[in-house]
Amino acid sequence: MTITSTSWRNWAGDEGCTPARIFAPQSVTELAEAVAKASADGQTVRVVGAGHSFGDLVCTDGLLLNIDALRGVRDVDYDAGLITVGAGTRLADLNAELARLGLALPNLGDIDRQSVAGAVSTGTHGTGARLGNLAVGIVGAEMVLADGSILALTDDDPETLRAARVSLGALGVITSYRLRVVPAFRLHAQQRSMPMAEVLGRLDELVDDNDHFEFFQFPHADSALVKMNNRTDLPARPRSDRAKRLGSFVENGLLDAVCRVGRRFPAQIPRINRGVDRLMTASDAVDASYEVFASPRTVRFTESEWAVPREACAQVLTDIHRAIDKHRIEVNFPIEVRFVAGDTASYLSPACGRDTAYLAVHMYRGMAWRPYFQAVQDIAVAHGGRPHWGKRHLLDAERLADLYPEWGRFQAVRSRVDPTGTFTNDHIRRVLGSVGA
Repeated sequence: MTITSTSWRNWAGDEGCTPARIFAPQSVTELAEAVAKASADGQTVRVVGAGHSFGDLVCTDGLLLNIDALRGVRDVDYDAGLITVGAGTRLADLNAELARLGLALPNLGDIDRQSVAGAVSTGTHGTGARLGNLAVGIVGAEMVLADGSILALTDDDPETLRAARVSLGALGVITSYRLRVVPAFRLHAQQRSMPMAEVLGRLDELVDDNDHFEFFQFPHADSALVKMNNRTDLPARPRSDRAKRLGSFVENGLLDAVCRVGRRFPAQIPRINRGVDRLMTASDAVDASYEVFASPRTVRFTESEWAVPREACAQVLTDIHRAIDKHRIEVNFPIEVRFVAGDTASYLSPACGRDTAYLAVHMYRGMAWRPYFQAVQDIAVAHGGRPHWGKRHLLDAERLADLYPEWGRFQAVRSRVDPTGTFTNDHIRRVLGSVGA
């Protein structure tokens, strides 16, 4: 089935393209035939999921594949703790289906709108010092290559599997994953405001003593909203409907309103940020893990995120605040800080080989993001930071190669499985270079 629309835009609305063709295959066979034809005709091929990448990762003037039809849980192995799932499945739908099966993903990010393939392929993560990103749970996959052949990725070929876990779609089209799951579990979710000095002074304690710890801080405010989520056998005690509505209003409706005001009157941003910070309320609930991890996000923004060595987190955050003050950068969105275990399973994982702190910065729609993101990038890279592949950054392949210890091994796999560069676009050429370079 060919989609009649001639253009595509991402979730944030600030990136788009006009492909030669947008195609939504209804089966792997249809997909393989479309890829083979495009490759034979000299067209490049990119794949779109939910469009939650903030840069031009999927933009193309060739064939754009929509894999929404390749969805759903296809196989469950309770004894091994494994499932097979279609790559186009949305995380929200996967969570609901797993819950019906008495299962869950061990960790999740705070947004569940992405497709499984999009989240895995860009190194998307949650928070938890003893837990890795989503890609570390992948034990196998199925991938369509440029000639239309179908490659089964298993531990029999560990080099290709390690490259394919976080691949930016630059190796082929992933059609399904074999991934690890755990029995369904509940989380005791606590959130409260804490002085920023206390957060930084107790940072290692807070990260190590909680299964999942993260915090948000508005520039110019002296406190942070900390979230501590821990596994529990306590009976479910979800937030009331009223509390959920109030929380959603503060995190979405109110935030959108004050961001609009800040965009109109940027000199008032410091005062506005301090006011919003005082409105952050404490909460305490027990609920299914996926209900706690993900939150609705309706405010439109663009984002950059950096993975730095965990021990550098406090200094990087301090330097970001100093840069905002020094250069008078107008920022009316909180900085989000999370923590993950090192990743030894994925060559291009931003957490490759080290315990990692992720610092995410955002800019409200319609506001200039480049000066802020450039300043944050300079600070992060000075500490060995690596970019989240689904967020905005300004680095090219020459600089990125020095940041990833397994860069050469990934490129060797890429040259072998896509020697003609079918799965490239301007973004891939910028961040990964040309095939074989």
